[in-house]
This record gives sequence, C-alpha cells and structure tokens, in this order.
Amino acid sequence: MMHFGYTMMTEQAGPRELVDHVVEAERVGFDFSVISDHSFPWLESQGHAPYAWSVLGAAAQATSRIPLMTYVTCPTFRYHPAVIAQKAATLQLLSEGRFRLGLGSGENLNEHVVGRGWPSARVRLEMLEEATEIIRALFDGGYVTHHGKHFQVDNARVWDLPDTPPPVGIAVSGSRSCELAGRLGDLLIATEPKRELVDAFDAHGGAGKPRIGQLPICYGADREEAVARAHEQFRWSLGGWRLNAELPLPSGFDQATAYVTPEDVAQNIPCGDDVDAVIEAVRPYAEAGFTDLALVQIGGDQQLPFLRWAETTLLPALREL
Repeated sequence: MMHFGYTMMTEQAGPRELVDHVVEAERVGFDFSVISDHSFPWLESQGHAPYAWSVLGAAAQATSRIPLMTYVTCPTFRYHPAVIAQKAATLQLLSEGRFRLGLGSGENLNEHVVGRGWPSARVRLEMLEEATEIIRALFDGGYVTHHGKHFQVDNARVWDLPDTPPPVGIAVSGSRSCELAGRLGDLLIATEPKRELVDAFDAHGGAGKPRIGQLPICYGADREEAVARAHEQFRWSLGGWRLNAELPLPSGFDQATAYVTPEDVAQNIPCGDDVDAVIEAVRPYAEAGFTDLALVQIGGDQQLPFLRWAETTLLPALREL
C-alpha cells in the first residue's frame, strides 16, 4: 500500500507555522513528512524561505511519530558534505530514528547565494556523487580525509552518530541520476510519475528500495479561488525541472511563466475539493511503482483547512486506492 506524506513547504510559510502544520499532519494521520530546503521562494508571491534545518530540529521535538525528511538538500554549494553529515546525524538523534536525508544536485535559485557559479548538469551530478560518498563515509564513523575533484575533507569526524544512520535518498531526473541513486542511495526521489525512472533505478541496484514522489494540490471549497491561488503561487512548477534548476531569482520564474494561464495550472494541479481529481492525479505514481507520495497543499494560510479535509475525507479515500 502506498504511504502518503505531508510537505512542509518552506517557500510559503514561516518557521513557527511550519512546525504547527507538521504537528497537525501527524495528528490527522499522515504517514511521513518532507521539507523543502530553499534560500528563496520560487515566486515572490509565496513570500518565505526559513532555514529548513532549524525547522526540522523544532519539528523533531514537537512530534513523536511522523518521519521527517529533506526533499531535498543540495550538499554541494551552500553546504559542504561534511556539514550535511553532521546535521543529518544530529537530526536522526533528535528524532529518535525518524529522519531520512534526501539529496539532490540543487537549483540555481538556492545555491547562487554563495557566489560559486552554476556549472553544467553533468558537473553537478559529479559533485553530488562525490558529496554522497563523503557523507556515507562519515556515517560509517571514524576520521575521514578526502582529496577529490570537487571537495576537500581534512580529518573530519561526526562525534554524535546514531546507531542507525539516516537513510539517504537521491533525487533523479534521468538515466545518469538513476544510476547514482540505485548505487549509492537507499531510496529514490522524483517529482514526476515516470516508470522509466523507477526501472532505471531498479536496474542499478534500487530494486526493493522505497520510491518517493511529490504531488501539488490546491484544496479549497471554492474551486475558482483555489485555481487562482494555485496560479498565483505554483505556476512555476509547469516549467519542468530542466528550466527550474537554472533560473537564479524569483523574478526569472515570474517572467518565464508570464503566459501560463489559470486554466493551464488547473489542468496540471488538482484544485478544489474533488477527491476523485486527487485520486486520478495520484494513480500514475502508483502505477509507476512509487511506494510513497508527499502531498503539497498550495497556500501557506490554507494548511489547517486542508489538514482537516485530509483527516475526514482525503486520506480515507486515498487508502482505499
């Protein structure tokens, strides 16, 4: 049976609200939670970008059951992989084993802030592979020294290690990243229900490992209002990840989506309170072999109504699926 998760979307809510939301998501019965790790929102209309790792620490203390996960952290620009290993180990301890570390090659939107430029996708994947190997080595314990193509590590050690290191997920978008995820990852992360990604992951060592997807929805009793909200805050998602990884500022996403209409958004994102529309959007992930699916409710001020609806209506219907 597919597991359904809740997304703490840092681009659309402040830190205290995000913690309140995940506490409520735990109460209403979501199976897990994920959090985005951004330094900018996609669009200025979203209006937020708190530090995800501080939110995770607070969430670990405010909840007791629900698993936590980065979806995803880039371990190659803003953060050095040795720092990621220490943060992830600490979260695993604070959450008493409920943390999963999701990694990806990043987006220029978030990583440009450190002024290191933005290389090609091929180089970014090289960096992700090397960073993942460093993190894995530090999770194994002891001192780590590494002199690689992209990273230097000098006698690093994570002193507070959990008995079980956090599982490592790797975000994929094509065959090369699927090979990396299957070989070095404990789970696959994707935002599109493509069977070819799952098959490539399986072919490179991922068979039997979890596959986690993500689906935006925009719940609201007034469908027209929900469509307008989705268009205002989430039209960027229609650009596709090849574009979304490259643009450096929210203004670029605003310009790139200037001709996206509310109707375009409504065709791609379930809007309103039609449970069947959400089920039809979930079905391709199930058919593609995904084991977990994190839902994104669009609108930072609309989380509590969504969570009440999820408790009484949406989650029971999804579990029947």
